[in-house]
Amino acid sequence: MNTVARRGPKALVVHGDIGSISGLQDALSRGGCEIVAARDLPTALLAATHNFFDVIVISSRVSEEGDGWPLAGVMHMIFPRAYIGVIARDKNVCTLQAAINHGATQVFETKSAPAEIAGAILNKIPTSSKRVQ
Repeated sequence: MNTVARRGPKALVVHGDIGSISGLQDALSRGGCEIVAARDLPTALLAATHNFFDVIVISSRVSEEGDGWPLAGVMHMIFPRAYIGVIARDKNVCTLQAAINHGATQVFETKSAPAEIAGAILNKIPTSSKRVQ
């Protein structure tokens, strides 16, 4: 007999700061997401080869300033229907232009609390992204 397990959306969190990863992981998992965390670009790319993600949250600064933007672009190419949120220093014209050019769904400022980021993400995810496996 086959059993159908309902799971929440699977989320990838990529950030160089372990404290930020922990906060986002806690807030998103309380919202029903299954979390995969990465602290660097190679780990994030490896995670993308082994998982299907509905939500991706990336810091615009993983190892150095701006290296999260190309990762957002790659994730947009791999998971075109995924919600991609990028955490950046501020929301200026250059940041918004980078978000548009790299397929980000939304930009959050680094001063935003993890619970605030998770709440905004969970409110925008359609219930159809809660897939059945």
